[in-house]
Amino acid sequence: MSKLVILESPAKAKTVKKYLGSDYVVMACMGHIRDLPKSTMGVDIENDFEPKYIEMKDKKEIIKKLRTEAKKADCVYLAGDPDREGEAISWHLCYILGLDINDKNRVTFNEITKKGVEDGINNPRKIDLDLVDAQQARRVLDRIVGYKLSPFLWKKVKSGLSAGRCQSAALKIVVDREKEIRAFQPEEYWTIDTVLNKNRSKIEAHLEKGKDDKKIKISDEKTAKSILEDLNNAEFKVKNIKKGTRKKQPAPPFITSTLQQEASRKMNFNSQRTMRVAQMLYEGVELQGLGATGLITYMRTDSLRISEEARLTGNQYILDNYGEKYLPEKPRYFKTKKGAQDGHEAIRPTNPMLTPEQVKDSLTADQYKLYKLIWERFIASLMSVCIQNTVSIDIDANGYTFKASGYTIKFDGFTKLYVEGKDETEESAKALPDLEVGEVLKLKELTPNQHFTQPPARFTEASLIKALEESGIGRPSTFATTVTTIVKRNYVEREKKTLIPTSLGEVITDLLSELFPEIVDQKFTAKVETELDDVENGDEQWKNMLSKFYKGFDKTLKSAEEKTDGTKVKIPVVETDIVCDKCGRKMVIKMGKFGKFLACPGFPECKNTKPLIDEKDITSTEKQGENVQAEETNEICDKCGAKMVIKIGRYGKFLACSNYPECKSIKQITVKTPGICPKCGSKIIQLKSKRGYKYFACEKGKECGFMTWDTPLADKCPKCGNTLYKRRGGAIVCNNENCEDYVEPPKKETKKSSKKTKKNEK
Repeated sequence: MSKLVILESPAKAKTVKKYLGSDYVVMACMGHIRDLPKSTMGVDIENDFEPKYIEMKDKKEIIKKLRTEAKKADCVYLAGDPDREGEAISWHLCYILGLDINDKNRVTFNEITKKGVEDGINNPRKIDLDLVDAQQARRVLDRIVGYKLSPFLWKKVKSGLSAGRCQSAALKIVVDREKEIRAFQPEEYWTIDTVLNKNRSKIEAHLEKGKDDKKIKISDEKTAKSILEDLNNAEFKVKNIKKGTRKKQPAPPFITSTLQQEASRKMNFNSQRTMRVAQMLYEGVELQGLGATGLITYMRTDSLRISEEARLTGNQYILDNYGEKYLPEKPRYFKTKKGAQDGHEAIRPTNPMLTPEQVKDSLTADQYKLYKLIWERFIASLMSVCIQNTVSIDIDANGYTFKASGYTIKFDGFTKLYVEGKDETEESAKALPDLEVGEVLKLKELTPNQHFTQPPARFTEASLIKALEESGIGRPSTFATTVTTIVKRNYVEREKKTLIPTSLGEVITDLLSELFPEIVDQKFTAKVETELDDVENGDEQWKNMLSKFYKGFDKTLKSAEEKTDGTKVKIPVVETDIVCDKCGRKMVIKMGKFGKFLACPGFPECKNTKPLIDEKDITSTEKQGENVQAEETNEICDKCGAKMVIKIGRYGKFLACSNYPECKSIKQITVKTPGICPKCGSKIIQLKSKRGYKYFACEKGKECGFMTWDTPLADKCPKCGNTLYKRRGGAIVCNNENCEDYVEPPKKETKKSSKKTKKNEK
């Protein structure tokens, strides 16, 4: 009896195949095989929001193979990922392969291990139509918002923009924080710190209370100097000593959001990179001596639950490697937050006995780092608490109270293996010497320090994901996509780890906040997520949910069209000190399809553009170290006659004048080719168009005017001795118009003319 198992990825299929017998054929569908069309909305709003799915063009061959194998098989198992998307993919497969929707043909694997795969295959179920409906509701709702709002932005701002329910709400969070930072007014305050000595031991303390025994606030230098005068020749005497112990609990095993946050803090991974590597670890990696093995459980989860089998295995590892004292007397259970779907276990190693060091040689650098992080966090979550001895000392000086505090580690517990990333910013433990009440300490330093209150910090990718989770915007499967989208669309820029909104991002947010307040409202977006959960639980009909949303949305859209009729929002541009070579205006920074560039503000009268090279990039080679030298070229600077050198900036290689900073001339690098210009006999150089496509032109530029998309070759034409060119179709031709072997490039037929030709042929 032959059985066909269909999964989403080839890597996962390879691992699953290892655990199943020869009766099973395991294939991958490579994700979704049906979707809404890209060219149209694909949703019939008038007909109860009926979606119009089509087979994806790039999946034709895969669908054909799946149909062939499905006809041969006695039984077909649909084994997509255990989430809404996986359920929807299985539902689409069921439709395309002509399977019965009521058959028990759906299997799920929480972990790709022998036990996990066997448990899944032995417990097939029907496709959960509530899960499918929840995915359809999200897909259709986001399609409606995107396809209705995006054209509105094209008309009011500029073409090529997009808006979405989650991305617009996330963008507003970043923009609002930036506005907070700009509006922030710093306030001055002072602190007074002291260093005291007992024998050779140093004690650091800070002024905490005034003579009235209340917490002191020093607002200016005058007050600080007055206190210092009061403390002149004061005796520093120990007033009170408070000792105690505190217990530090380990962090729970990872869920999707905390994994993304910790990978960002500790390894500087962005969320997309984290999820891509986690997917590989889940689907299976080739291990020496073990073959394809799934190393972690499913990575899209919001549950802190773990299986008892995994707990027992982890406990055994702790006993074997750390001893009984590192295992708590009672097992520790973490409480999953209210509102979580709790569909899967927390992210953990499938086999806790398989340490990172054992598999290191079989993993890439990224896979090893992420597996190590997941493995250590899981094992640490099972270990004993860290116990610290704490001490707090009050020191009297002429009626003022200084405080010194510190702690020492009594028992390291879980910290022997793992410390959460945020804890790395805390002060290191300071051991204080043994002191007695009434003991007089010797003053070494007494220092006043000026401070200013700081604005709220900009979001990092990790802190933004945390904010999205706390606000209820999106779910574990959408966090990475949401953040990646706003960066990819150039609404937000990354500067080191921080996220800064662009002028475009702020314009869009302000416009949507004014005209579509619900779309960017955090509470509204969170409410939609709750309604989608209700659909998943069978408490709400998905088309009813869409109907209620669309009534308000359509009304708001029409109102926005009326309010902004005939108006267009201008995007503020950043002016630079670089002068346009053609008209003398100061050039501005603009954003194109392939990133930032310099443009003349006199467009369309002056269409001059330049590659954007930050002034910091010009000295970037020098910053790399004294031994690094810029590569010299034979190019001469047009402004001062010095030699140009090759340097590397954030946008790639460029030519810069070696006489920097006296001369700040820069040029785009051109590549010379073996070709000879058929017009004037000069060299042919390779350039890039504004859209990033390569083309070839005479090095004399507009003076000659020769340009071609064909690639010049080193071989010469046997008849005229000129350059041969290779066309895109592969044909080798002479590009000299005076040569009898010259072949004129074919003209592209328009779609209309080609249709007419076909009609005439018929």
